[in-house]
Amino acid sequence: MRSGARKIRTKFTASGLTHFGGIYLFHKFLQQLKIRSCFFRHLSYSQRNNQYSLSEMILALIYPMILGLEKIEVSSLLKTNGVFHFLTGLPTFPDPQTLRRFLVRSSTELLPSLWKVHNDLKKYFILQSSTLSSFCFDFDSTAKTLYGKQEGVVKGYNPGHPGRKSYHPLVVSESSLKDCLGGFLRPGNAYTSDGVVDLFQQARSILPTSIRLRTRADSGFYDGSFVRTLDENHVKFAIVAKTSSPLKKLFLSARYQRINDRFSTSELLYQPGKWKKPYRYVVLRRIVDPEDDGLTLFTLDRYAYSMIVTNLDITPYGVFDFYKARAGLERIIRILKNDFPFAGAPTNHFCANALYAELSLLAYNLVMWFKRLCLPGDWQSFTLESLRHKLLLMPGELVHTGNIHTLKFPRNSPNKDVFEFALKKIKTMDSLV
Repeated sequence: MRSGARKIRTKFTASGLTHFGGIYLFHKFLQQLKIRSCFFRHLSYSQRNNQYSLSEMILALIYPMILGLEKIEVSSLLKTNGVFHFLTGLPTFPDPQTLRRFLVRSSTELLPSLWKVHNDLKKYFILQSSTLSSFCFDFDSTAKTLYGKQEGVVKGYNPGHPGRKSYHPLVVSESSLKDCLGGFLRPGNAYTSDGVVDLFQQARSILPTSIRLRTRADSGFYDGSFVRTLDENHVKFAIVAKTSSPLKKLFLSARYQRINDRFSTSELLYQPGKWKKPYRYVVLRRIVDPEDDGLTLFTLDRYAYSMIVTNLDITPYGVFDFYKARAGLERIIRILKNDFPFAGAPTNHFCANALYAELSLLAYNLVMWFKRLCLPGDWQSFTLESLRHKLLLMPGELVHTGNIHTLKFPRNSPNKDVFEFALKKIKTMDSLV
């Protein structure tokens, strides 16, 4: 039986190696877009430390998110990686304390202008990437459990860890493209629909007024002002309704049309108190299933009932079928929380953490745009974790021969063709400025 190598000498003398050789591909994407020039022109913040420019500080926060170095302390691994510095154009890599001070000092001044720049980028890429004549906004909130005494981390809505302190951020995505069109940090005790009207207006401003728009949201967004805003903006919507005694009496006494052996539907007009006018409510009645989904309002006898308020001109069962696709947003939120540090708390200051959350949304969107515009069609469904292992974390060696820098990858790299395909696509892209 072979026992493997017995005598191997080890030395730590190689100077041109990096674990992150594949990040060069993403760097070329940002370089072709001239993203630094975009930041320089549209973001302003007078820094005390002139060792790093504003764009360098932002990229020093974004690159670790994309590489999976989720916490600021872990990003210090890049400080001694000279090849990474060379590939990405960073003079050195800031230490964790420098990054934290930057977040705290710049957040109040920088966050509003970063929102605007990010919105401009969303508008550019969503129109570059799609020929769709209509879009669909999906809204949801999530709880991010945190430990410590960070500002705004308080007890509130947290179904995963009841009684634990958390943040309660809000997110909106586009259903087809999977872009995150907006989101912001909120204290843990914020109500689900707090700020949703402003978030809708922000996301709506990204699209041309001629674009047809639909919206889906769960029962946390069953709010008169939100429904009225959608209606006034001629947006088709489907929002899970909350039950009330008058409403319950109406749909229990309604006539139902049988769809199949399990499902039957009904519809009615109803005007909740303080709402300006009545709206269409569609009801789905189904035989009780132990694995029923979150749409169920309540069960009675052998039936489970669900209800959606809507202005869609489709059948009641079609409304529920349309709403089911909203589950894609839950996957996006899991990616934001697990693969990116969205809603994390690198500092004790709420505004600084809100800036960090916006940067994580920007990092997510940059990856989505890179994937959509530069990678082959069969790579479009890959998660960030898959992209890391297949491309971004390819080990590389930087050599200098004949006055030419060469980044060498292993000869047997399985994704060589994809890497070269992406480089060709990047070269054909237009810059942002």
